[in-house]
Amino acid sequence: MKRIALFLATNLAIVLVLSVTMRMLGVEPYLNANGLNLTSLLIFAAVMGFGGSFISLAISKWSVKKSMGVHVIDAPSNSTEVWLVETVRKYSTKAGIKMPEVGIFDSPEVNAFATGMSKNSSLIAVSTGLLQQMTRKEAEAVLGHEVAHAANGDMVTLALIQGVVNTFVMFLSRVIGHLVDRVVFKTERGQGPAFFVTMIVAELVLGVLASIIVMWFSRQREFRADHGGATLAGRQNMIAALERLNTMHPQPLPDKMAAFGIAGGGASGIKRLFMTHPPLEERIAALKAAQ
Repeated sequence: MKRIALFLATNLAIVLVLSVTMRMLGVEPYLNANGLNLTSLLIFAAVMGFGGSFISLAISKWSVKKSMGVHVIDAPSNSTEVWLVETVRKYSTKAGIKMPEVGIFDSPEVNAFATGMSKNSSLIAVSTGLLQQMTRKEAEAVLGHEVAHAANGDMVTLALIQGVVNTFVMFLSRVIGHLVDRVVFKTERGQGPAFFVTMIVAELVLGVLASIIVMWFSRQREFRADHGGATLAGRQNMIAALERLNTMHPQPLPDKMAAFGIAGGGASGIKRLFMTHPPLEERIAALKAAQ
């Protein structure tokens, strides 16, 4: 789960930086001073929303290497690294994508993730815990799952979805702030305090609602990646890997990378709406039901 959480957190930080920058450059006040022209505002929100999303995508490999201490295998130094690199090479060839970078990060938890700007410029990394606690067949299924994420273009699709929701969150929050400021508080010129307060509150509320959409997509792509892993490594191996994960009760990756890992934490009730991964039981059942 680590990789989506990192993407989302980085994306949010970049959007905030861009928002402050555009305000300092006088772009947002200009829109407000001119009656909040909706076309101009939508263009502004799209530039900001997609800008933040794609900048975070562009730096995803760099940021995850730094934040998680991923050791990229340039030249395998032992039999485990040779097996790891050759397995990813075999699966990426079968999936029709360029060879990803392959790395290992130090963590006792059993997990793995894929990230990168595109399916032909990706990074696949596994934890030391996965290498120590899973059989080779189970680990190969996990690698197949991650290669499937890359081959499906999940990182780019997630960036597009995040860009769309960012755009509408920024657009609607400013429209709501403008209406409250002018209609409720009767501000006639410029912007009153109500605009900024309402806009910030609206951004927070709409941002939470938008994250439900992003998390729904994240859960659907896990089912697709499971089926991709089953195709590459064998359905029984993929089922065995998920069953092993289910017995281990793996902890999710750090929040900033949560959506990109092989497994995530469970949840029930309203918390389920914010899960990056479906419950392992549902993923296992889906694979067993597949013909």
